[in-house]
Amino acid sequence: MAPRSSQLPFHANGRLYMLPVVAFNFSLEIMQNEFVLLGLSENPNVQKVVCVVFLFSYIATVGGNLLIVVTIGSSPALLGSPMYFFLAFLSFLDVCFSTVIAPKMIVDSLYERKTISFEGCMTQLFAEHFFAGVEVIVLTAMAYDRYVAICKPLHYSSTMNWRLCGILMGVAWTGGFLHSMIQILFTSQLPFCGPNVIDHFMCDLYLLLELACTDTYVLGLLVVANSGFICIVLFSLLLVSYGVILLSLRTHGAEGQRKALSTCGSHIAVVVLFFVLCIFVYVPPSALPFDKMVAIFYTILTPLLNPLIYTFRNKEVKNAMRKVWDRIMGVCNERMTMNHSVTEFILFGLTQDAEKQKAIFGVFLILYFGTLLGNFLIVVTIKTSRTLGSPMYFFLFYLSFADACFSTTTAPRLIVDSVSQRKTISYNECMTQVFAAHFFGCMEIFVLILMAVDRYVAICKPLRYTSIMSRRVCVVLVILAWGGSCIHSSAQILLALRLPFCGPNVIDHYFCDLQPLLKLACMDTYVINLLVVSNSGAICMVSFIILLISYVVILYSLRNHSAEGRRKALSTCSSHFIVVVIFFGPCIFIYTRPPTIFPVDKMVAVFYTIGTPLLNPLIYTLRNAEVKNAMRKLWCGKYDFSG
Repeated sequence: MAPRSSQLPFHANGRLYMLPVVAFNFSLEIMQNEFVLLGLSENPNVQKVVCVVFLFSYIATVGGNLLIVVTIGSSPALLGSPMYFFLAFLSFLDVCFSTVIAPKMIVDSLYERKTISFEGCMTQLFAEHFFAGVEVIVLTAMAYDRYVAICKPLHYSSTMNWRLCGILMGVAWTGGFLHSMIQILFTSQLPFCGPNVIDHFMCDLYLLLELACTDTYVLGLLVVANSGFICIVLFSLLLVSYGVILLSLRTHGAEGQRKALSTCGSHIAVVVLFFVLCIFVYVPPSALPFDKMVAIFYTILTPLLNPLIYTFRNKEVKNAMRKVWDRIMGVCNERMTMNHSVTEFILFGLTQDAEKQKAIFGVFLILYFGTLLGNFLIVVTIKTSRTLGSPMYFFLFYLSFADACFSTTTAPRLIVDSVSQRKTISYNECMTQVFAAHFFGCMEIFVLILMAVDRYVAICKPLRYTSIMSRRVCVVLVILAWGGSCIHSSAQILLALRLPFCGPNVIDHYFCDLQPLLKLACMDTYVINLLVVSNSGAICMVSFIILLISYVVILYSLRNHSAEGRRKALSTCSSHFIVVVIFFGPCIFIYTRPPTIFPVDKMVAVFYTIGTPLLNPLIYTLRNAEVKNAMRKLWCGKYDFSG
């Protein structure tokens, strides 16, 4: 790094002086750590619409393309055809290509300031050009497959053998990799030392060229020669191939022409959608004002439309999908018939005494309404209050929501059954209750851990709190909590579905859970119980230990705080700790032992299914001045509005 001298103009007393300035020539000048994405719109209302619309579009894209992959993979007739072999890869690439762009855009639509790190920008740039590069070569391979099938039908099986298909796929992946590596090498050499605002919803080369503080004329030509040239050449080859195919159809019969046109029509539709838009973006030497709308088509809509085009216009794929669905339903029905002859279970409830059941109805009805009212009051208060925007209340919002849902999985059934003569629950309802109870219960565990992490950072690392516990980090942590809960409950329900029930169907409990069901199964449940303990029991124990360690570290670090700081920290952490003990104690008692049913199990279950969701709002409001003040403001606001 060598010094470089220059002169800076300086005005004084009406005279112009040239002052020498020593600068340093950095290889990458001053590198930006992050870029700001403007997204599709800066209007908050439009951003909400963008979030909802593109969330559903992305889910449909992933679902539709994965359905094609599963259908072709499970159908030997389709998988044996090169056309459907390439189609399976095309659908897989569509999922990957859409995933590079859509999730980031959907999440950013929830934020006022949309940022992406330099490394994240480079990763997105590499991934989008990699999967798009592979996709254009796969589309070319599909066109070649159709050319051989229609123009040289007698040589089709020998020409389009599995070796050639494998070579073509290898060329596609290698070509995509080389193309994206060239793009990333161009970009990584750019110096960024000025503005860092990208007027787009993703990172791309032309957008970065506009921000670079250097002459990008040569790089712009290289981009056109790389991306634009590839698009034009391949599109020209595809047009020529389809022109030759259409000319050769003159010698075919009417049925052959109809079938060939039906197949090629879907291919041409996909090719035009993808290539025309790519050529429009990458052939001009600079970005255009409406590039964002064009990019929406080839990054979001094309991967969404591909499965629709290939299924609606292809009878073979539709028939294969029907067969896959019929096969799945047949297997499920056969397994249910083989696994159990029990179609419903009888719940004993908390007691068989008629007088006590009336008391249970009244008491638990009031408790359930109190649970819903308290938790939804916290949800509404946090949602409407501007003072409760910290991560702690963000997590408390989801804890209250999980409490309301968790209580709803068990309490209404208990209340209704207490006034019913015969308390029965169907097999499907029982499995649904097992899934829901474990899903929301696990969600509550993970949120409690996140709240403990939040308190640890706030107390032990206060200067870095806002940077560590940013809103983006909090959203990602909550998403991970939802995902972890789904995985846990799916594992539980898979264990429950494997249990055969062919004898007694009486459950000595007030709701369905794995431990009571293990007692009714007509098989050796030792291994399944170990899996239950390793799943539910391990989650409870490990989470409880992590929470205890975090609170011990917090208490230890309070020695260096002032008396007021210790008082406030202890007040906040003590309410969290009370909730943790009330919830985890009964859960550990139930799920970390052999499949033995104790008479006290039902009363213990009442604590963590009904008691804890009821006590949480009381603990967090009675011991929290900020929440109480926000509730008073909410109440006063409602009162003034009604008055």
